[in-house]
Amino acid sequence: MTALSDAPETPPSPVRPGGRPLLIVPYMWIGDFVRCHSVVRLLKAQDPERPIDVLTTAMVAPLLDYMPGVRKGIVWDLPRKQLAYPKHRALAARLRPEGYGQALVMSRKWKAALAPFLAGIPVRTGLVGEMRFGVINDLRWGEKKLPRMIDQCATLALPKGAAQPPEWPMPMLVAPADEVAAWRRRLGLGGSRPVAALAPGAVGPSKRWPAESYGEVAQKLAQDGFDIWVLGGPGEKPQAEVIAAIGGERVVDLTGTDLRNAILALAAANVAVSNDSGLLHVAAALGTPTIGIFGPTSPWHWAPLNPIAATIETTTLVPCRPCHEPTCKMGHHACMRDIPSKTVIEAALKATRRIPT
Repeated sequence: MTALSDAPETPPSPVRPGGRPLLIVPYMWIGDFVRCHSVVRLLKAQDPERPIDVLTTAMVAPLLDYMPGVRKGIVWDLPRKQLAYPKHRALAARLRPEGYGQALVMSRKWKAALAPFLAGIPVRTGLVGEMRFGVINDLRWGEKKLPRMIDQCATLALPKGAAQPPEWPMPMLVAPADEVAAWRRRLGLGGSRPVAALAPGAVGPSKRWPAESYGEVAQKLAQDGFDIWVLGGPGEKPQAEVIAAIGGERVVDLTGTDLRNAILALAAANVAVSNDSGLLHVAAALGTPTIGIFGPTSPWHWAPLNPIAATIETTTLVPCRPCHEPTCKMGHHACMRDIPSKTVIEAALKATRRIPT
C-alpha cells in the first residue's frame, strides 16, 4: 500500500489540543451528513480549539453553512461506483496543504480512505472493512458491530477503547432569522399564515408515503389556515403535482431547487411532515416540529437523534416490516399505504398546538 502514497507513512500519534486540524469524511447522503454533526459536537467538547473541516459533495455542502463548529467544507465530487484513482490523487493534493493531523473516515469502503492516505494525513481512523489495513492505520474493530450507524460513526471520535456515552450530542443546524426572512421575501413567501412543509420524497419508493395521502394532509391543513410548501429535488415534481391538485391553491411547489432552499423553508415552517428521508433529519436538527412517517425502516435505527413531534407507523400487522428494502418485495406496500392521512393530520395539528394534546 505504501507505494500509493506521495508522503511517507507516519504511525498514529496523539495531536495536542488546539493543534493540527481534523478532517471528517462522512457519508454523503443528506440524513447521514446531518448525523455527522453529532461527531463535530463530540470533538468540540473534547477540544474546543481544534479546527474541524468536513469533506463534502456539492449537493450536501449547503448544510455546512448552518453547522456550528465546522471551520470549512472541502467540496469535492467523487464518482460513487468507480475508483477514479486520478480524482483521488487530485483530492489528496487539495488536502495536503491543509496540514490535517487526523481524518475520521465514516464509510467502510476502501476508496473512502484513499485520498486521506495519499495526502499523508498521519492518523486515519476508521472501521475495519474492505481490507483497508495501512490505508486506515487507526482501525476500530468492535465498533462495526454496534447496531446503529450513528453509534459506529460517533465512536470514531472517542479514544480507542473508550466507553460509549449514554447519549450522543444531537445534531444542530442554525439558520439565522434574517437569512430566513430575506429568503421568504425573495421568493414572495411572506404572510402571516402558519406554514406546513411537506417532504414526500425518499431514496427508494418503499419509504414514500403515497402522494395522494400527502395531498389529503395538504387539503386539511390548508382548510385550517396553513400555507403548504412541498419540498424535494427534481424527482419529487410528480408527487408535488399530485399534492397540489388535491391540496388546492395554498400549495406552493418548491421541489427541484437546491438543498439551501429546503433548509431555509424548513427553518421557516411551523411544522414539517416527512418520510424517512434526509429532509426529516434537516427539519429535526433545525428544531422545527417534525412528523416522521416510517414504513419499511425502523425508527430506532434511522429516526433523527433530535426529538421529533411524532413518529408515525402503521398499526396494521405487517409481518415483513421492517425490511429496510428500497422497493417493496411483496408488492403491496402495506406498511406505508395503511397509514391513514387522519393520523398524520392530527399529529401535525398537535405539534402546532391547534388541538389539545
